[in-house]
Amino acid sequence: MQMTLQFFGATEEVTGSCHLLNVGGQQVLLDCGLIQGGKADELRNHDPFPFQPEQIHAVVLSHAHIDHSGRLAYLVKQGYTGPVYTQRATAQLCNIMLRDAAMLQERGTERTNKKRAKHDLEELEPLFTEEDVEQVLTQFVVLDYGQRVKVADEIEVCLSDAGHILGSAVVELWLGQQPEQKKLVFSGDLGRAGMPILDDPTFIDKADLVLMESTYGNRLHRSWQDTLVELKSIFKTTISESRGNILIPAFSVGRAQELLYLFHLYAKEWDLSRWRICLDSPMAIKATEVYVNNYPLMDEDFKRFTRLSPGKHPLLSCAEFVSSTEESIELNDIHQGLIVIAGSGMCNGGRIRNHFVHNLWRKEADIIICGFQALGTPGRLLVDGAEELTIHGQSVKVAARIHTVGGLSAHADQAELLRWYHHFEDAPAIILVHGEPEAQQVLIQALNQDKATKPKSSAIAKRGDCLDLTALPKFVWLNAASDTSET
Repeated sequence: MQMTLQFFGATEEVTGSCHLLNVGGQQVLLDCGLIQGGKADELRNHDPFPFQPEQIHAVVLSHAHIDHSGRLAYLVKQGYTGPVYTQRATAQLCNIMLRDAAMLQERGTERTNKKRAKHDLEELEPLFTEEDVEQVLTQFVVLDYGQRVKVADEIEVCLSDAGHILGSAVVELWLGQQPEQKKLVFSGDLGRAGMPILDDPTFIDKADLVLMESTYGNRLHRSWQDTLVELKSIFKTTISESRGNILIPAFSVGRAQELLYLFHLYAKEWDLSRWRICLDSPMAIKATEVYVNNYPLMDEDFKRFTRLSPGKHPLLSCAEFVSSTEESIELNDIHQGLIVIAGSGMCNGGRIRNHFVHNLWRKEADIIICGFQALGTPGRLLVDGAEELTIHGQSVKVAARIHTVGGLSAHADQAELLRWYHHFEDAPAIILVHGEPEAQQVLIQALNQDKATKPKSSAIAKRGDCLDLTALPKFVWLNAASDTSET
């Protein structure tokens, strides 16, 4: 029986997750995410899919983050009519995130077309519209963790908690029938042990092939306790010195809710009571409602804390929710005593850019970067020490203090990735995706250093690579471009 896996996204880069399984002629897509980064990167989202969307039998979605889900509506626009299998909470979050993405696509295209009209250029179409999103949402099939289902004649799937964001999943896939059956485990994005709100990532025992993310394959995060000390120092110093505002670019799903929880827990210790805290993101506010409504998926500490404080939900108790544009604009007149959590997490859109215009040039302001910043994004430029940013067509000097708090990352670091892989029995073959080349090279070397746990085969996926899964644990590539990817 034919059994292949081909890689079309998040290959030697972090965004655009997209991998295609073909088992017995039936094709199942793992994720269908937006490419994020600079303008040139984002333009690649308009490229035709390197497969026929109408021939895809099913999609399995690991989680709601837009670099994993963001091209689903485009897939439907191009002819896909099948189901999208995903965890129940992920479907609820996609209802928010994909609508927001469509709105941004339509607004961005409208602005571009106004400029093109001045030069008599042909109008462009948005990548997808709200109508396309409405259609794809009707195709979602919701699953609970631990529920094993058949998504194609020769493919069964089970989702387990990945601990990354609400609803995030490690995907187990059983391909074909015994005795030739192969088992593939796709990590999706792996979270970290001991982080607040969510359960730890699920360990899986058996696999013939592990498809694993590698975002932080070359670094170790600060411990959670050290991270709390670091945050306390930033807030207490800023507040005691009566400095300006604190801006926190945050992903609307996951990071924003984590920050709300921390502010609830440590308001007194961090001396936050004298400061005004605002969640200035309509999407993050809606996502917070989804978190509140999915109480059973939280970790025991969070549930215990909520039971001990009835009527005072830890995600709803400490911050003002700023929904309207008018309310957001009013915050621009405040120059001290304000903490603003706003999207986007990589600073390439959303209301955080407006707050940068009014605060980034002020030496009294503080910016806390607390998530992964892709190459080419304004957030990455700040982390790398940029002296100015271009925002809404104008140059803004960077005079604010920039704090990079890596310990807040929702991605596993190198040690946590290795620990998760080493839980598998018999050191299965592994392929790295969802990482930049430097991080992947370091991680694959670390995987192969220990003879006792060295993978049977290991490789870094390249775009277009096609692997013959029937030959596992040996890697047999079905295209010449793949010869250099094996380690």
